[in-house]
Amino acid sequence: MRLVMLSGGSGKRLWPMSNDVRSKQFLRVLPSPTGADLESMLQRVWRQIGDCGLAPNQVYVCASKAQTEIIHAQIGEIGVIEEPERRDTFAAISLSILYLVDRCGMAPDEPVAVCPVDHFVDDHYFQEIQRLGTILKDSGADMALMGVEPTEPTSKFGYIVPLATGADGLLQVRRFVEKPALEAAQRLIQEGALWNCGVFCFLPQTLLALLKARGLPTTYEHACEDFHAFPKRSFDYEVVEQLQSIVVHPYRGMWSDLGTWSSLSEQMESEGVGQAILSQSEGTHVVNELGIPVVALGLRNMMVVATPDGILAADKQMSASLKEVVGPIQNRPMFEERLWGTYRVIDYQKLVDDTEVLTKCIDLHPGRNLSYHRHAWREEIWTVIQGEGEVILDGRWHRVRAGDVVRVDQGTWHAIRTRSGMQFIEVQRGSQLVEEDIERKYLTWHEMVAAMPEIPLS
Repeated sequence: MRLVMLSGGSGKRLWPMSNDVRSKQFLRVLPSPTGADLESMLQRVWRQIGDCGLAPNQVYVCASKAQTEIIHAQIGEIGVIEEPERRDTFAAISLSILYLVDRCGMAPDEPVAVCPVDHFVDDHYFQEIQRLGTILKDSGADMALMGVEPTEPTSKFGYIVPLATGADGLLQVRRFVEKPALEAAQRLIQEGALWNCGVFCFLPQTLLALLKARGLPTTYEHACEDFHAFPKRSFDYEVVEQLQSIVVHPYRGMWSDLGTWSSLSEQMESEGVGQAILSQSEGTHVVNELGIPVVALGLRNMMVVATPDGILAADKQMSASLKEVVGPIQNRPMFEERLWGTYRVIDYQKLVDDTEVLTKCIDLHPGRNLSYHRHAWREEIWTVIQGEGEVILDGRWHRVRAGDVVRVDQGTWHAIRTRSGMQFIEVQRGSQLVEEDIERKYLTWHEMVAAMPEIPLS
């Protein structure tokens, strides 16, 4: 059975550490099994998938183009299905199924499971997902879902209300209830309702028939070209709630979407991450990505987060409303993780003549390089802080080390590589400082050497 993991997120619920590019599933704040480094939810899920025996080539991630690089940076090579734009889960799942059928040769009658990528679960969660294919076949239903046994009444999740267990042991779905009030949630639990955790298993032909009947794209190429034709609604509303025969498989184990700082802090091993000092504080966590210390003195049940994107000081119990509070903030991401390393924005200015100036601190990981590219609207100045490496400027090769300064004029082809790791400051100056101002020629150092033989490979 193939598995598609949905990687969405607007980056608001765990602001300021999350942003449009670094959504909550990419935040490295969870303890790893080795205890050496912190890991992200994506890395944890990928490790659990491997532990339960799912083959890597059977697993795909559906994500925005902006997230593709950080996905590869954190878990390596995996099939990424890129959404042309964000249009909720109906469009994302439809695109994914068309990709699997058209590009991967998946048979229309082969079961596929879909789940979110950002849930904190027990290891056997993915073993239970693998059972859904057999459950779907044995039941003859249109779809098989997985529902979480509730631990408490809450209005944060939707509920799946089943019929009484049939003779075959399968739970037929009677109805769905979307985020009920607390008293209604209590009654639903007494009826045996399960939390809807967004896990679906079905045959591609079921969705293909629905797309055809509604006049929506039925090929991957057509879906990419006409992606806006898909309604911007959830898969639950557009597909699941319209089907006549659905079964649900209960999942008994730990499950959390870690959608607030309060729930995420419960899984953090240390009260302080980064330069954090906590004194006479209780139930308080500090996450600090800045190069200056953050002190929490006498705080109770607080979450303090300091990143280049902003600073948060919040009561944990109120963190669920953070998304609405920071909704109007539309700043560019100030920290990003890429395949080659990371960068942190230090300063941005717009001068009186409208020239823009952006200063970044870039960490280039060992053995990595920036692509051979050029910019039409800006120049760059690199100052190497530590480490050493090699620079190519319009085909000319140079060694650089700590203290060296490199000027990259507007329109100059350039690349940089390091074997042991390097940190440098990049100052951009130009009329427009946008990510789209880039023309790439070669991605790898081997490609550059092949095109320019005078450049040494080693």
